[in-house]
Amino acid sequence: MTPPGHRITVGPADGPVRVERDGRVLADSERALALRETGCPVRYYLPPEDVATELLVPSGTTTYCPFKGTASYWSLPGRPDAVWAYLDPKPEVAAIRGHFCFYGQEGDPRGPEGS
Repeated sequence: MTPPGHRITVGPADGPVRVERDGRVLADSERALALRETGCPVRYYLPPEDVATELLVPSGTTTYCPFKGTASYWSLPGRPDAVWAYLDPKPEVAAIRGHFCFYGQEGDPRGPEGS
């Protein structure tokens, strides 16, 4: 349960979401979910079918968010912990289960903390 004044919503993204790094398409989705959370930039969670998962290497890193649960991380060549997903999220954000989110998306220089 989120505290008063803290809000999280999950719904369809307003349009397609494409993630490219170093000239390579990492994800391209018409089915991305937009997670909006108080004090954080919009994060896009993409279904694994729309992600080049063959490029992802599990990193062993995990972090915990009291609002979403435990995030697991994957690395890309030269980019450790560049992607994360909630494999067993809190019920309030169950829609993002198993969807991938990319570090630095939308030009946000912050890391995935709080995302």
